[in-house]
Amino acid sequence: MSSTDTVSTCPYSNTTVAPGKKNESCVDFTAFMVLTEGQKIVVFSICFVVGSLTFLENLLVLCLIFSTQYLRGKPSYLFISSLALADLFASIFFSFFFVEFHVFKNMVSTPMFLFKLGGVIMAFTGSLGSLLLTSIDRYICIHKPSEYKTIITRKNALISLAVLWTTIALISFLPLMGWNCSTLNSVCSELFPCVDETYLACWLAFVISLLVFIVYAYIHILWKAHKHAVYMEKHVIQSRSGKARMRMDIKLAKTFGVILAILVFCWSPVLSFMFVDLFSKLDNKLKMVFAFCCTLCFVNSMVNPLVYALRSKDMLHVLLGVVARCHDQATFFWSSVESDGQQKPIHPDTVCELVEVPSLTDCRKT
Repeated sequence: MSSTDTVSTCPYSNTTVAPGKKNESCVDFTAFMVLTEGQKIVVFSICFVVGSLTFLENLLVLCLIFSTQYLRGKPSYLFISSLALADLFASIFFSFFFVEFHVFKNMVSTPMFLFKLGGVIMAFTGSLGSLLLTSIDRYICIHKPSEYKTIITRKNALISLAVLWTTIALISFLPLMGWNCSTLNSVCSELFPCVDETYLACWLAFVISLLVFIVYAYIHILWKAHKHAVYMEKHVIQSRSGKARMRMDIKLAKTFGVILAILVFCWSPVLSFMFVDLFSKLDNKLKMVFAFCCTLCFVNSMVNPLVYALRSKDMLHVLLGVVARCHDQATFFWSSVESDGQQKPIHPDTVCELVEVPSLTDCRKT
């Protein structure tokens, strides 16, 4: 056999390249390790700081919810705990995987790489899926207040979470189970080693669908709050309760405005790069920019507990109780808390509680 007829093998896969034919599934991992030494230091710093904060914040949220009977009994807090769990996974999987790959350039086998990548995909997709369930919870609370208690029960919440995580785990590890360019000898993504472009397109469509439903739900809530505020102003309601409701509408609009802004800011750059990857070539400079854009999704996981959980007055009440007990001041604080650790709902937190129009009062304190 001549030198031109020699069969070659991919350095990081088991795929054999036919003589005289270019195998696009042959992935050189080093081609994706494009960061300079200075950029590696920045990436390591971001992952260390953001990863540590994300881990501690979400661990705190999970501890507060599952240690308080009142909170873990509410379906809305089950969705928030799912979000915290996904972001906790992101703080672990993304930090170690991203630093290991881009900073230390650790070479692993293709199956091990796809396993680690699947963990990262599962964490971030689980975070978006949990945000979707949270937005649906609040949408139903606004759109069908009289049916809220029968639709959003604890049992239904647990079933929806089980379906969500099963689906996301399956989707995330499809590349490991064979849907990758090394196994199929298909076209690889230029952003992710071994990832088939068709899989990337399907995952991108799935994530965009989640984001569209989330944005729709929150825009509807914003519209409902605005409509209520206009009604209150038009009828010149000057009572104390009327003014309080108007302040709640303003607070509600600001909260969901921040949520939408954070989602768009953190996810649109990454999704834009993936979309471009499907139709054109990317040089090393664009790959560098993409690597830093990925950290924005990580920042989103750090911000989620502050927006969804720790802004809750019920959760703050529980947190302050823990701090008070640590400083031997429990007597003053726990005068409003049951002795078995259950939290009494002293503040309106949910959308149904915030938007107190006559047609929405049926699902208060659910």
